[in-house]
Amino acid sequence: MLYFNIILSILLFNFNILLNNSEKKANISWNKLDEGLYFANIDAPQKSIVGNSKISVLKIDPKYYNFCLLSASEHNNKTQTIKDWAIQYNLTAAINAGMFKLSNNITSTGYMKNYSHINNSKFKRGFNSLAAFNRIGNNVPEFQIIDLTDKNHKEIINSYNSFFQGIRLIDNNQKPIFWHSKPKMKCSICALATDKNNNVLFIFSRSPYTINNFIKMLLTLQINIYNAMYLEGGPETSFYVSSKDTVIENFGSYVSPSYANDKNDHFWKLPNVIGIKKK
Repeated sequence: MLYFNIILSILLFNFNILLNNSEKKANISWNKLDEGLYFANIDAPQKSIVGNSKISVLKIDPKYYNFCLLSASEHNNKTQTIKDWAIQYNLTAAINAGMFKLSNNITSTGYMKNYSHINNSKFKRGFNSLAAFNRIGNNVPEFQIIDLTDKNHKEIINSYNSFFQGIRLIDNNQKPIFWHSKPKMKCSICALATDKNNNVLFIFSRSPYTINNFIKMLLTLQINIYNAMYLEGGPETSFYVSSKDTVIENFGSYVSPSYANDKNDHFWKLPNVIGIKKK
C-alpha cells in the first residue's frame, strides 16, 4: 500500500508539472495596436511539416471598428491583392471573405450580399456558417457568425445587411465540426471567429495543417473562442494589418497536393475581402 501511494504521488507530481508547463505555453501575450485592436503571434501546439508553426490572431472589438465587405463584382469586376484593397479603401485590416469560384474568379462559392448588391444569391449546401455584419437595428450584435443549422437563423439574417457564407469549423457550443471530405489535405489556412466577449478574430497560419488538426488547435488556444468558420487555404490565403506604426503582411503558400511547397512570396489577387475601418 505504501509503495502504491509513493507511485501515485510521483505520477500526480509529474502530471502537475506537465499541466503547469502546458498552461505556460498556452498563455498569450496580446500586443495592443490601437483601442479595441490586439494582435498575437502564437506558437501552434503542433509543429507543422514546414514553416514557423505560428498562428497569427487579430482581435477586433466591434465597438471601435466597422466591418466592410468589398467585392470585385461591386467594384468594376477588378480583383486585386488584399493590400491593394486595404490601401484603396482605407482599411485598418483585411482577410479573405471566404472562397470564390475558379470558373470566373469573381463569384463567392457561397451566398454573398452587401446591402443591395448581390454577389451570389444561392446558399451552398454544406456551408453552414454565415458571417453577418452591418446590422439593421441595435437588438443584435454588431457582428456574428450565424450557424445555419440553428432553427432561428432566418430571423437573425433579417437583422443584417452584409453576409458571406463559409464552412463551419467550430459551432456555437464550441464543438469541433470535423471535415470528412479531404481529411488528409494540408494547407495554409485563414479563418474567421468570434470569442465569448463578442470580439471578432481574424486568424491565419502560413504553416500547413489538416483542417481537423487546425480545429483542434483553435480549441486549445487561450483565445476564448466561441465559434469559427473556414475562409480560404493555400496561396490565396491573405492577412493584412496596417495600424499606426504596425504593418503585418501574411500570405499563404502550401496546399496539398496541388501546390505542396512553401515558395509563395507574394499576395495573390482576390475578388472578395472583409476589412475593418476605425469608427
